[in-house]
Amino acid sequence: MSAYDGVTLGDRMRHHFAGSTDHLYGVLVRVLADDWDRGGVVRDLLAGHEDAPPGDMVQLRLLAGIHRVVLRGDAPELARFYPSVGGTADRYAVWPALAAVLRAHGDELRAALDVAPQTNEVGRSLALLAGLSAAVRRTGLSRVRLLEPGASAGLNLLVDRFRFVGDGWAAGPEGAHLVLRGCGAAGLAPAPFEVVERRGCDLHPLDVSEPGTEAHLRSFIWPHMPERDERLVAALATAREHPVVLDRAAGAAWVREQLASPPPEGALTVVWHSITRQYWPAEEYAAMLAAVDEARGRLPVVRVALEDPDPRPSGGTWLPQVEVDDDVIGHCTHHGPPLTLL
Repeated sequence: MSAYDGVTLGDRMRHHFAGSTDHLYGVLVRVLADDWDRGGVVRDLLAGHEDAPPGDMVQLRLLAGIHRVVLRGDAPELARFYPSVGGTADRYAVWPALAAVLRAHGDELRAALDVAPQTNEVGRSLALLAGLSAAVRRTGLSRVRLLEPGASAGLNLLVDRFRFVGDGWAAGPEGAHLVLRGCGAAGLAPAPFEVVERRGCDLHPLDVSEPGTEAHLRSFIWPHMPERDERLVAALATAREHPVVLDRAAGAAWVREQLASPPPEGALTVVWHSITRQYWPAEEYAAMLAAVDEARGRLPVVRVALEDPDPRPSGGTWLPQVEVDDDVIGHCTHHGPPLTLL
């Protein structure tokens, strides 16, 4: 049995939610890990991925593949356990129904392991709002060209079309499809800005107008978090009304190419990325940073990000950090709200 740095996939699955079984996925990763340990169907499904680095999140890829089967109605017995489709059955009794799906849909689930999570978690746009506000105040430029490598379906590029409600403040259009409540950040006063140009790239960009895209994205939402699912559906409605331009490209080369062209007159270029660093090869991420740094002498540019600390802390509690260039200005959860400002 192979392992990455001495930690098996079974161990990684079992501890993904810090051992908590307070929700369905906490139980699923535990029973999947138990089957891995005994050499069952899970070991067969994950063959060839034993040495995958932790950042590949093999366990989340498998869970998303299973969720896709449930969402399209092909696993009625398992669906009884999934809150995302109205299931209320005792999660501790899930294994027989789960095992049947693993055996019946093996080829599809193996293919799912090649698809990196693409949640388009629109709650992370709260970090972008905070970072944009800081960037606008630092530069004095309120017209923004917004670029996002690793954009997937590009939903967070629509930050100015979302409504945010925090502790004593609000921002964004009142008629927005998506209203992010519980944003926290007492004392935040978002700076006014206008997005005059927006564009993203991804190795596998998703077109929200295509059938199947919504179900694909929803499969990455944890089924015990209906509020995240509601946010995604609202953001997809926004994107259908306001399509964004997405290129199929690797991040570093694309950022360099975009920064080689001048922005609209008087505009600040903001390069934004969120929870993607772990999926990028180290040299690719370094090349993207270098492209941003090299452009600073030619045009006003700021990098805004929501990413895990690098390196990740080995113990204790921590949250992803909101970065504006090299400064950490606050923290959010991996799903966005609430925001805590430093």
